[in-house]
Amino acid sequence: MRRMLRSLFLGFRSLLLHKLRSALTVLGIVFGVAAVIAMLAVGEGASRKAQRQFQELGATNIIIRSVKPTDESQASAGRPARILNYGLKYEDFRRVMAVVPTLEKALPIREVRKQVRNGNRSIEGRAVGTTYDYADFNHLEMARGRFLTASDDERYENFAVLASEVTDTLFPYEDPIGKAVKLGGDYYTVVGVTKKRATSAGVGSSLAAQDFNKDVYIPLNTCKLRFGERIIDMRSGSMAMEEIQLSQITLRVHNTDEVRPTDSIVRAAINSKHPKKDVEFTVPYDLILQAEASARQYSIMLGAIASISLLVGGIGIMNIMLATVTERTREIGIRRALGAKRKDITQQFLIETVALSGVGGFLGVMIGIMIPMAIQYFIPDQEPVVTFKSVALAFGISVGIGILFGLYPAQRAAQMDPIEALRHE
Repeated sequence: MRRMLRSLFLGFRSLLLHKLRSALTVLGIVFGVAAVIAMLAVGEGASRKAQRQFQELGATNIIIRSVKPTDESQASAGRPARILNYGLKYEDFRRVMAVVPTLEKALPIREVRKQVRNGNRSIEGRAVGTTYDYADFNHLEMARGRFLTASDDERYENFAVLASEVTDTLFPYEDPIGKAVKLGGDYYTVVGVTKKRATSAGVGSSLAAQDFNKDVYIPLNTCKLRFGERIIDMRSGSMAMEEIQLSQITLRVHNTDEVRPTDSIVRAAINSKHPKKDVEFTVPYDLILQAEASARQYSIMLGAIASISLLVGGIGIMNIMLATVTERTREIGIRRALGAKRKDITQQFLIETVALSGVGGFLGVMIGIMIPMAIQYFIPDQEPVVTFKSVALAFGISVGIGILFGLYPAQRAAQMDPIEALRHE
C-alpha cells in the first residue's frame, strides 16, 4: 500500500509539472462524464414522468371509452348523420359486471360540457356524472367537505363537488360548502371541493388529456335524469344531435396478473355489441411496460451519444501520455538502470493516466449533478433525475477509459531498451 501511495504521489507530481497540459487533458473527461450524467438524468426524468402519468390511470385498471365513429362506419351501420347514436350503454356496464368474474370494482362515467354559474360569475366546465368510487379511481383529494356517496346517487340528490379552478372562479372570497351553483337549468348544493391536480396526459386516440380542475361532479342518476342522453349542438345555423349514455367505464381487477385475461373477456363482451367501432380500450399496465422499455432504449441511446465525449477524452489522454513517454525517455532509462522492472514502469504510467481520468471523472460528476438542477430551474416542465447508477456508470467509464487508453503508452515505456533510453537526449 505504501508503495502504491508513493507511486500515486509521484504520478501527481509529474502531472503538475505541466499544469496547463494536464488541465486541458482532464477537460475532455470532465465534459464527457458531465454529458453522460446530464443526458441520462433527462432521459430518466422523462421516463418517470410518463410512467407516473400511466400509474395514475391505474396499473390494474382497464378503461373503455366512447368514441365518435367515422362517417364510413356510420354509413355502413345504416344510421343517418342527423341523430348519431354511439358509445357505451348502461346495458354494456351490466353485461360486463355479469360476465367478468375477476372484477374488483367498476366505475361508470357520463361527461357533459356545461356552463357552471354562481350569480354573475361563470366558467365553461365539465359536468361529470359518476358514483362515489370516482375519487378513488382518479386519486382525487378533498380540500373541503366530502365527495359523493352511494346514497346521493340512490336518492337522485342535486349535490355537487367542485374542482379547484371552478371553486376559485365561482367562489373567490367565500366558502362554497352549502352554497348553490347553477348547472344547466338546475341548481346544485355544493358538498365538497377537491384539491388542485395536474392535468393528465392524453393516451393515443382513446383517452384525451383531462383537466380535472374544471370538473363538477354530480351523482350519475341525477346526471341521467337532468341531462338525458341526447346532446344538441347548434353552430352556424346547423344542428347536430348525438345520443350517448356513458362516456367511459373504468374497470379494476385485483392484481396485474388478471389484467390481460380480463381485458380479453371484456373486449369480447363489448365489441360484439358495437360493430361501428365506437368504443376504444386503454390498458395502463401495457402502457407502463411500453414506457419502461422505451425508457431503457432512450437511456441507452443518450448514454451512447454522450459516451462519445468520453471516447474523445480518452484519445486525448493517450496522446498526452505518448508525448510524456517521449519526454521522459531518459528518466525511464535511469529507473531501469537502477533496478526498476518493466511492470514498475507500466504501473507508474498507468497510475498517472488513472489519476488524470479519476480527477476528470470526479469534477465531471460534480458538474453533471449541477446541470440537471440548472435545467429544472430554467425549464420547470423538465424533471431530470440523477440516479446513483448513472453517476457510478459515468465515473467507472472515465476510470476505465483512463486504464484502456493509458495501457499502450505505459507498455511502450516499459518496452524501451535501458541503454538506448540512457543515450536519449
